[in-house]
Amino acid sequence: MKSPFKHYHPYDVFLDLNTQKVIVGTLPPPRFSMQQLKPQDVDFCYGSQDNLLWQALNRIYDLDLLFDNSKEAVAQRKAFLIKKRIGICDIVDSCERYKIDASDIGIQNVVLRDLVGFIKTYKNIHTLIFTGGGSKNGPEFFFKQQLKTHELKLQKCADENLRKHTFTIDSRVITTYSLISPSNAANRSIGANPTFKQKRAINPNYSTLDFRVEQYEKIFNI
Repeated sequence: MKSPFKHYHPYDVFLDLNTQKVIVGTLPPPRFSMQQLKPQDVDFCYGSQDNLLWQALNRIYDLDLLFDNSKEAVAQRKAFLIKKRIGICDIVDSCERYKIDASDIGIQNVVLRDLVGFIKTYKNIHTLIFTGGGSKNGPEFFFKQQLKTHELKLQKCADENLRKHTFTIDSRVITTYSLISPSNAANRSIGANPTFKQKRAINPNYSTLDFRVEQYEKIFNI
């Protein structure tokens, strides 16, 4: 049996004492760890040319972002995050893969970052934004595991439009939201969504990115 590929997260967490909201994913595609970026990749979190998070934020906030390997593209994203008091703390520090792809399902022997510890340290954090739903090996899935070790758990909130939970830590109520994944792999599930179908029937040009932008705008502007 061949040895697994050791997949390490290439970026440190992006947090400071002013951070209020934290984007939480798993980790970038293996090529980022191997420094084999594509021309339109940005050398930063969610920088894959196939990931739609920054494309959605670009539209929501009219950022005029660059999508290339330049230092300016990275600087633009960091400046936006600091201005909006948004941090990034992907929950997977490292894992192993037998198939070298970007799928979360294929990761094994996962080592998690101490997200709970970061929440305790950065006391202005009040919201976590998971880049995906509650599927196995997604960021919410791993965070629930981490909470269990602290004898904590997510409490589901009634909300028809958003996947929303809360938990309490050090007398602070933290709210979590789970986005539709910015990965193109989620396009099939979006295509099956009744709301998407209805809007697409009215406007044939309505896209899966449009659908994400509408959801992401609600969450990031909360």
